[in-house]
Amino acid sequence: MDLHLKSLFDRFQEQFGSGPGLGPGSGTCLMTVEGIAPNFIKSIYKACAALYRTDPWRRLRPPHFFGIRVGKDSDWSSKKQPFPCVQFIGGDGGDVGFYLFRSENDAKKMTGSRETICVPNVELLRVTYEPESLMFPSNRKMIKSLSLEVSGTDRFPVIDVARCMSSGVLRFRHPTLEELRFVYALVKAMSLVHPLLQEDKEGAPKWSKLMYFEPFIETVDVNWPPEMAKGYDLVAVTISHPPGQAYEEKGSSTASSTPTKYAERPREEIFIDVRANSNSNLRKCIMCEKEVHGEQALSCGQCRAVVYCDSFCQKQHWKETHKSMCGLYKAMMEREEELVIKIFVFPCSAEQPCKWLESLGVHQKGMWRRKCSCYSHCPFGLLPVKGGLWNSWGGLDDNEYPRDSPFLNHLGDGISSPILLSGWPEYYNLRSLPLSSPVADILSHPLTVYYILTTLNISSKNLLLKGKEVILHYLGPEGELDWLPAFAEISHLLNGSGNIHIVMVGTEVPTNLSGSTSGISSRVRVNLVRGIYQEEATYLPSPHIIVALNCGLDSYMSWGGALELIKSASVPAFFTEQSEISCGNAKQVLRGAGLHITHPVTPNPFRSPVKTHGTSSNLPSYSNGFVLGVNT
Repeated sequence: MDLHLKSLFDRFQEQFGSGPGLGPGSGTCLMTVEGIAPNFIKSIYKACAALYRTDPWRRLRPPHFFGIRVGKDSDWSSKKQPFPCVQFIGGDGGDVGFYLFRSENDAKKMTGSRETICVPNVELLRVTYEPESLMFPSNRKMIKSLSLEVSGTDRFPVIDVARCMSSGVLRFRHPTLEELRFVYALVKAMSLVHPLLQEDKEGAPKWSKLMYFEPFIETVDVNWPPEMAKGYDLVAVTISHPPGQAYEEKGSSTASSTPTKYAERPREEIFIDVRANSNSNLRKCIMCEKEVHGEQALSCGQCRAVVYCDSFCQKQHWKETHKSMCGLYKAMMEREEELVIKIFVFPCSAEQPCKWLESLGVHQKGMWRRKCSCYSHCPFGLLPVKGGLWNSWGGLDDNEYPRDSPFLNHLGDGISSPILLSGWPEYYNLRSLPLSSPVADILSHPLTVYYILTTLNISSKNLLLKGKEVILHYLGPEGELDWLPAFAEISHLLNGSGNIHIVMVGTEVPTNLSGSTSGISSRVRVNLVRGIYQEEATYLPSPHIIVALNCGLDSYMSWGGALELIKSASVPAFFTEQSEISCGNAKQVLRGAGLHITHPVTPNPFRSPVKTHGTSSNLPSYSNGFVLGVNT
């Protein structure tokens, strides 16, 4: 090749590569970064692959600038954030990736309508996802030797730092170890945060095809992998759009708190209202599960706890299991009155939920829509939301639901520590709620979680007292996905001490909500993850505690893998069941899985006040009625 043609070809490759803007083709390879370890490379490739799967390029374009802060300025060698401005490229065609700039001003100077403009002596960090077939041999060799995780079907991230010289020639260098740590934190945080962006349809010019987003800011905690940690495991990462957004705090917060803005709810969606016809008198035979009308059902003459369709099933069940359990069931039935929460007087039983909700004036309103079957056609977590706490509580009177405000009696004592509660009477008194208020039926879930964290588990209580964050894995959420506004009450009960990061994992989490973050209050943050716990756990931050409410351990085969994981991790775990008998059955399941029950079955002081009867039993049951713990 002639010398002048070689020079021209080299310059073309250098400037344009094979992708949009500056394009890939720098020849850099992470294996040659000073101080890097193979596990470091594996972790960053795994994180980049996780971001790729969330497909941010579906909505994001180069003019969408994001500000990023990873920890404090003092955490970095230059006492300044390395690349605090980010844009995503390739959404309109070409190779996809994202560019990091040293300032928003640099980003604006280098952003064209379709490609990146070369500005002399301005440096940017690039992460581009290239097909393996187009990568340099050194990168392909690294991928093969380290078995690095693929992004999509055949793409891998290539990371370099580019600078345009005054002569117009591009120069590239390897990123430093510190810059790679910054990229890792960005990638982990952005994969959680970008699905929360809400489109601003009114703010966009009519002629523009570019999607505009409402101003946004969110802070998430990212776990450093062991090979990246420098004496601490977590780092707070704040993503804002546009850059420079500041928090509008609700209430006071301390230096130890992680600020989190209230995440706005999706705009109301339209669902067809279909009512399910149900007969509240129907029960199921405990032996064959055949439905039988209450007046035709047979029950055990001794304990009167279980229901049968005929005498054959009754005799068969007695031979197989009931003979050994009848005495225990009888004892539980004798305690029915003792277990009733007498401070509440509701006009209807929850066996007729629509009638009960209508008597309260909240039927088919707010969070109460999950208390009957009228909205069973709507997936969990996707109930249409109008917004506002008053609407969430179904339009109850102002004095009938907890306001989004601190507990006034605990503000002036000068002590920052969680408020310890003994039960519903104390809570209602602190909130000045009338005993006729039904909110305890929904608050049973968040206050049960709070009771476990502050009363039943010493390690989580100590972390909160020290002002630290507790990470809680919440297994099998269903109705809770629509009750998140009620979980904000935990923040006020913390009374300025510590933070709680709840990761809700379950198969009922809608696909379009999976990976999203809800900053429901200044001290409580909720991540939603769709999937089976044992399959998703490795991608989640390590928990301090695991909770499963109304889990039905003896009814679901899928619990086997989760219990094995809980056993191997030796993480404290708490389970609630509706009745003491189901809790007794759960004990057998836990022991069968080799778990050591360290917290005995006890009545939960924050169980739901609405009593029901099981479909195959006359035993009273309450949502979150009893709790037991393992590994505590």
